[in-house]
Amino acid sequence: MILYGAPLPAPNPRRVRIFLAEKGIALAETPLDLMAREHKSEAFRAKNSLGQVPALELDDGTVISETVSICRYFEELQPEPALFGRTAVERALVDMWIRRVEFVVMTPVRNFWRHAHPRTARLVAQFREFGESNRGVYEAALGWMDGELAGRDFVAGDGFTMADICLLTTVDFAGWIGLEMGEGLGNLRLWHERVSGRGSSGV
Repeated sequence: MILYGAPLPAPNPRRVRIFLAEKGIALAETPLDLMAREHKSEAFRAKNSLGQVPALELDDGTVISETVSICRYFEELQPEPALFGRTAVERALVDMWIRRVEFVVMTPVRNFWRHAHPRTARLVAQFREFGESNRGVYEAALGWMDGELAGRDFVAGDGFTMADICLLTTVDFAGWIGLEMGEGLGNLRLWHERVSGRGSSGV
């Protein structure tokens, strides 16, 4: 199988790399140059019509795209350690938090990157006022997340899960593009220190 991705700071390929590292699955990534638009080439769009990474091409030619879907595939192949939960309740909570992270925390980061960052200005039309307005939205999202992390070590419960991977890669990418964590946010900072200390976080 072939895992198409991209190096740091791209957050979505990093999610898969962290997941695989937590599982102890050795699978080399085939990197694409995003700034050179390799992911938008005709050849790659034949594999993933949206022209996005990561994408996993199986030996039979099936291509799985979308980060969480790729990780779910590997979870089915190798259930331990369980990163999507073990019980029905745990799985539902992990799913809930993945969606919350993606919709509440990642959305303003994506909007800022798309509309306000200089590295994307040469690639797409930008609406900078809208892009910059997402700074406040992101700050509010982090404040909400800080409150949710009160009294627990991980996003979705007692153990490290895919929800933590999603939040870690989002926060780190946000910092890279200039959206830093504000003052306070003690719960979020402790969580970030905790999960950043895992060996998988360095991929």
